[in-house]
Amino acid sequence: MTRAHTIQKQSFISRQLFLFLLTGGFAAGVNWGSRIVYNLWMPFSAAIIVAYITGMITAFILAKLFVFTESKQSTHRSIFFFTLVNFVAVAQTWAVSVGLADYVFPRIGVINHARDIAHLFGVAIPVFTSYIGHKKLSFRH
Repeated sequence: MTRAHTIQKQSFISRQLFLFLLTGGFAAGVNWGSRIVYNLWMPFSAAIIVAYITGMITAFILAKLFVFTESKQSTHRSIFFFTLVNFVAVAQTWAVSVGLADYVFPRIGVINHARDIAHLFGVAIPVFTSYIGHKKLSFRH
């Protein structure tokens, strides 16, 4: 392993990544839990999007307060890039959730809690792409 690779690996596996995973995990819990509540009043597909927005607002506040504290960007610029990164992430979340719930799970016989499990996978998929996007764009310093 080269020195540059070691330094790059050390900078990726950091306290900041740990805090991102912790706060992001909490926001993902808000996302996942609120989808269950929203699903009482709206279809699954729409509930995924509304829940994602709820989780995204939670994630932004927590990331700004606890993770990317050294960011020099204005709040407006951070919100713009945070939203942009999350448009990519919500597409990933929606595609995985709906793809698993409507196509994959029925074909392999997953019936019990299929939508909940599918959404859990959908929420987990964009974790690392979002971290890189937020570090490089949303909360640059």
